[in-house]
Amino acid sequence: MELNLLLSFLVASMLLTILPGPDNIFVLTESLTKGKRNGQATAMGLSLGVLVHTIAAATGLSLIIQQSTVAFSVIKYAGAAYLFYLAYKAIIEKHAYINLDTDQEKKDAKFSTLVAKGFYMNVLNPKVALFFIAFLPQFVSKNGFDLPVQMIILGLVFMLQSMLIFSVISLLSSKLTRHVNSPKVWKITKWSKVSVLSILGLILALSKK
Repeated sequence: MELNLLLSFLVASMLLTILPGPDNIFVLTESLTKGKRNGQATAMGLSLGVLVHTIAAATGLSLIIQQSTVAFSVIKYAGAAYLFYLAYKAIIEKHAYINLDTDQEKKDAKFSTLVAKGFYMNVLNPKVALFFIAFLPQFVSKNGFDLPVQMIILGLVFMLQSMLIFSVISLLSSKLTRHVNSPKVWKITKWSKVSVLSILGLILALSKK
């Protein structure tokens, strides 16, 4: 694998991760409404989901999704349903005040549950699978490791940089938790999250190959 291709991939990946999108917006809203612990757990789950798409792209599973209308539709609607479910959970969520001077965050959902939420949100999005099968091959070299190995390495690089950037977003946004304790601000943030998740679910459900 050539170093210049690896560096180009890293730069391109960081730019794509920093640009406003469903993943970093979700990390931001989770951090604002529930604190940095929840935001970082979600960030980890979203990043770990990259491994599934990378392995799928490397082994050719994404080609099946791309060529099969049925496979694409199943994963697409499953992902959309999960986004709508998250929107519903946000609607019924009660205002929980965050005490920055105590270990209140430890009383929230299990860390593994939060990681799983981000993981499934990423894995159940066929657009991500198609993105990886289109994006990764552009940075592989004919020399060096086998192509599947190179794609897995690139996927690991993408996962690590996204986890780092999402964690930074979470840490910065969690500084605003005291403002979220305001009922007015919390309500605005809550319905913003509901709107974002609902819109993302609708876009995903209506998307075409």
